[in-house]
Amino acid sequence: MSDFSLEQLLGGISPETFLAEYWQKKPLLVRQALPGFGDWLDRASLSELALRDDAESRLVRFIRGQCLLDHGPFEVDDLAGLPKKNWSLLVSGVNHFLPEGDALLHAFDFIPLARLDDLMVSFAPTGGGVGPHFDSYDVFLIQGQGRRRWEISAQDDLEIMDGAPLRILKHFHPEQSWELEPGDMLYLPPQYAHNGVALNDCMTWSVGFRVPTAEDMVGNFLNYLQDNLKPAGLYSDPDLKRPRHPAEIPTTMLDQVATMLKAIHWDKKLVEDFLGGYLSEPKAHIFFDPPERPLKAAAFAKIVAKQGLRLDPRSQLLFRGHTFYMNGERLDASPEALATLQSLADHRQLPPTVLVEPLLPILLEWYSAGYLLPGMAR
Repeated sequence: MSDFSLEQLLGGISPETFLAEYWQKKPLLVRQALPGFGDWLDRASLSELALRDDAESRLVRFIRGQCLLDHGPFEVDDLAGLPKKNWSLLVSGVNHFLPEGDALLHAFDFIPLARLDDLMVSFAPTGGGVGPHFDSYDVFLIQGQGRRRWEISAQDDLEIMDGAPLRILKHFHPEQSWELEPGDMLYLPPQYAHNGVALNDCMTWSVGFRVPTAEDMVGNFLNYLQDNLKPAGLYSDPDLKRPRHPAEIPTTMLDQVATMLKAIHWDKKLVEDFLGGYLSEPKAHIFFDPPERPLKAAAFAKIVAKQGLRLDPRSQLLFRGHTFYMNGERLDASPEALATLQSLADHRQLPPTVLVEPLLPILLEWYSAGYLLPGMAR
């Protein structure tokens, strides 16, 4: 990725101004946010990613006005005989496979990493798109090769078509329209209706942000409570009386269970621990590759002292205070390790560093699990 400043990426405004005036408020079009961008992938290389079982891929086609959706992984023949128009191939998590993609995703680190999701790349020939729709999350749409016309609308009517495999809007009333060329970028807040149509063979890179639903958060938190809270005691009724109606739930049972449930409680610290694990937990299709011949402690320390180290692109390292969450695993850091681990989490790499206790065993364990790699990002 070519060098650029955040001000250039955001069209001459600072991240603070962007967050105050645009984030989750209104769109922003930036011409030449990334000049010379997008040569890292083409149709062939994106198609190769779509064949992998550790990548999330989708193929969207429109045939006689009907939307068809297929999920990968695909076979070579699935992608070889596609028509010349009206389809899109989308691959999510490209930052896991392409170092430049990982660098691009983390150019947006002025947004908390807990919110940053992944980098999706799509290829579409002329007429290709996914139909007018809206997202529940913020998105930065960066044009790679080719040109795409984007139409957007702040409409309140977000009714979707019945029976469509995607959330395509039933009624779309575009209010603004632009043609994006390589290096241009369009930011859209959540719930903003938009429709992108390829004007020729084109690739679009989408930086997306995670927005868990309240239902998902509550469900996962209740599962967390079930795993972490162990109320004591058993139900008992030593003073049981013969009931007038055997099928009626006894008041004494109701009262005792209500008392048991009152024992379920949580505080901010418990919510913090849940969030750390939940937000750093890898998606179900993500697996790590431990080194076939892991280095011993002395050799690992020597190579880190010479080359530094970096997070595997699939790793998510978050922290709150002195507690760190690496891919869903919790670690309470000592004061001596705190600053170094915070730097690793913030920058996703460490420069050449002399590792001493207590850092060495922590980083060695993460390296042995495949969470860390020797050497710094290019």
